[in-house]
Amino acid sequence: MPQCEMCGKERPSLTTVKVEGAELELCDDCSQFGTEVRTESSSSSSTKYSTSSSSGKSSGSSSASSASSGSGGSTRRRRDMFDDMDEIATDYDDRIRQARENRGMSQEDLAQSLNEKASLIRKLERGDILPPDTVRKKLERKLEITLVEGADDDDEEWSSGSSTTTTLGDVVKRKD
Repeated sequence: MPQCEMCGKERPSLTTVKVEGAELELCDDCSQFGTEVRTESSSSSSTKYSTSSSSGKSSGSSSASSASSGSGGSTRRRRDMFDDMDEIATDYDDRIRQARENRGMSQEDLAQSLNEKASLIRKLERGDILPPDTVRKKLERKLEITLVEGADDDDEEWSSGSSTTTTLGDVVKRKD
């Protein structure tokens, strides 16, 4: 005998009910907490993006499709949290080691000048770990190298619109 997914009571028949976005098999007592779902519409995956009321209207479905195609064509892609992360070069370990050796520094000297542990420098030069952003920036300043790969083109394009150094006065010509 099936059990209600909300209260756990065993009932001979259960109803599919949508509660807080989840479809559950509920008894008659618990089905009042949601909206009953028709079994034929829940089995179709096409109902995930369209409701029965908007699929009946031609203007509703056309506006939804034009909005999605219009937004997809005008921009390349939506920004996410990974856009703010820098991509570390694959040969970052060699870059760090070569720059340190060119300056005649030992791993301990470099670590002390960065206020970091020598074991961290050893792990970075072996390629065991990726440098955290704070350490990466210290290394780039101290050794005068870049550990980020391909950041010039993408970052300039994204940051040019939100740059705080450019003001309206830099762009607009006044008519006096």
